[in-house]
Amino acid sequence: MKRVRTAERPGWDARADALGFTWRHLDGARYWDERAYYAFSLEEVERDLEAPALELHQMCLALVDEAARSEALMARLAIPEASRDDVADSWLRRDPSLYGRFDFAYDGTGPAKLFEYNADTPTSIYETGTFQWIWLEDMIALGALPSDADQFNSLHEKLEQRFRAIFPGGGFVHFAADPESVEDRQTVRYLEDIAAQAGLEPRFVPIGEIGLDADGRFVDADRYIIQAIFKLYPWEEMFREPYAANIAGSRTRFLEPPWKAVLSNKGLLPLLWERHAGHPNLLPAFFEDDPAMAELGRSYVRKPLFSREGANIELVQRGRRAKVLDQGYGAEGHIRQALHPITAFDRNYPVIGAWIVGDEPAGIGVREDRSRVTKNLSRFVPHAILG
Repeated sequence: MKRVRTAERPGWDARADALGFTWRHLDGARYWDERAYYAFSLEEVERDLEAPALELHQMCLALVDEAARSEALMARLAIPEASRDDVADSWLRRDPSLYGRFDFAYDGTGPAKLFEYNADTPTSIYETGTFQWIWLEDMIALGALPSDADQFNSLHEKLEQRFRAIFPGGGFVHFAADPESVEDRQTVRYLEDIAAQAGLEPRFVPIGEIGLDADGRFVDADRYIIQAIFKLYPWEEMFREPYAANIAGSRTRFLEPPWKAVLSNKGLLPLLWERHAGHPNLLPAFFEDDPAMAELGRSYVRKPLFSREGANIELVQRGRRAKVLDQGYGAEGHIRQALHPITAFDRNYPVIGAWIVGDEPAGIGVREDRSRVTKNLSRFVPHAILG
């Protein structure tokens, strides 16, 4: 693995705009960054990223199966008592999942280490599944990459296949997000596009316009019953909304399903460590009320059970606390995870996002930052497999 500096493609910005990649610059900062790419060998990808993603996913599913039968585990994960049956029942029905993304620390010299699992509402699918593939094809055409260069990237195709598998008969599927968030809206628009390619009829509904009819069914602003919905809105917030009590009776199929609340939670990390201590792809992690936490010493990462885009993640190194992006997360509790040094490439710290679609690994995307905490404005950098 190495970071390779390279020239940008002529006209890439106008092309991105024409393709609808409108969040390539966030708040005036460069988000998509093709002034460099990360090069991997095929062995690094297959052995160190794809295989661990598959194994960790299976470990996560085993944990969901355990949690679905355990009030104590659901309480540990701060899942509201009134919603625990929703979580358990969705698992026992085996409600299908669409996708998720593991975030790994990896530098090519040892096993990838799991930082967290974005199992419910991960974004960056367009830039992973489509725009970096276009970059690869263009770079090969320009002679800037060898003709046999490749990517670990079947995300778009597997999402289409997964939609077909979940909805074999086609039909209407609603897609919901905050329309004021450009990235969220465009991410959902991309998924609508893939769903249409899979033979579905997508229909967008703003999150704030979803209501209930007299029969307790969720409906959109035109009073269409929402039979199935992809929602870019996390379960930990949905379970705390006034409509939470209506979820089970609504008969709506949700993507992601309620059982993903077990996995889209930093409490997953100490639970995995408790069951698989010493696993090469896991870092020691503990709930803050666990006396075993003392083994981490004075260097650790403090994470809220619920947080997004690096918010309220606190790095503590030999007792010294780094600056925190405070966005108010943490009321439900915290965990502590071993502080794992990330190797800097040209003073940038990369995190590898390893995608799972259904139950299969589906590709990677790399984000980097000058900070050791990946945040909303961290840059997306393409990758290539060379040899």
